[in-house]
Amino acid sequence: MKQVIKEKHELDSDGNPDGGHSLGLGISIAWQKGPLGRGEHRKEPSGAFVEGVLQAALGRLQFYQGSKFKCRENAIAITKIEEALMWLDSRTRNREERAVEGTHAV
Repeated sequence: MKQVIKEKHELDSDGNPDGGHSLGLGISIAWQKGPLGRGEHRKEPSGAFVEGVLQAALGRLQFYQGSKFKCRENAIAITKIEEALMWLDSRTRNREERAVEGTHAV
């Protein structure tokens, strides 16, 4: 049975992602509100990023793999999460190279 997750994703007046939350039994995620900025104007995060949530899921599956619940399906899921994290890191590196990381610029 799939877990029910209630989500509300916010946009700013320009239509950019601006926080929100995802809630379910044992899950409470407050998403990052707005960009972090760049250089001397960079600020501390105010919420979660997709990468952090994926890292948490990855850690749990790796924990299972060290237990009697080790299985092929967990191993495949771990590989796919690692792949997702690799692509998100690639996106971040690309944005850094273009000097738009930390902004809403695309």
